[in-house]
Amino acid sequence: MADIFDVIADATRRELLEHLREAALASTSGELSVGELVERMDATQPTVSKHLKVLRDHGLVHVRDEGQHRYYRIDVEPLEEVEDFLLPFLALDDAQSGASIPIFAAWAGADVEHAGSTMGRAAADASYRARSAIQGAQGRFADVQEQLHEVQEKVSRRFPWRRDEP
Repeated sequence: MADIFDVIADATRRELLEHLREAALASTSGELSVGELVERMDATQPTVSKHLKVLRDHGLVHVRDEGQHRYYRIDVEPLEEVEDFLLPFLALDDAQSGASIPIFAAWAGADVEHAGSTMGRAAADASYRARSAIQGAQGRFADVQEQLHEVQEKVSRRFPWRRDEP
């Protein structure tokens, strides 16, 4: 089975994702039908359907059936794997260019176009680090809850008592 990088390597699938991203930003449903996608692309309906199936099989899109129509919307969660892979490389580029604190570089009058790109990378890297820290903390919290539950069970077995007794 292809990994996420193989899936997004295809230009047609990237174009489909881009159209679905635009739909997500432009409407409350964030959905496009197969017909609407065919109209927006320079591809046939069978080609669009084939690529949508690949995207669906890898969790990048959700499909909703309504009568004879199928409506697709993007799911960005699997793309976090790609983001997680790329961020360390983008941070390396920032470190090599000496832009360790990009916001100060922009305030100091550095090349704002480059600083904007660097700030975006820094923000994405900070977001990744924060998300990783939160996920780690959630995992540790779940472990502590499980340990507490086990201790409570041991205590209640060792010291059985009823609430209505003094």
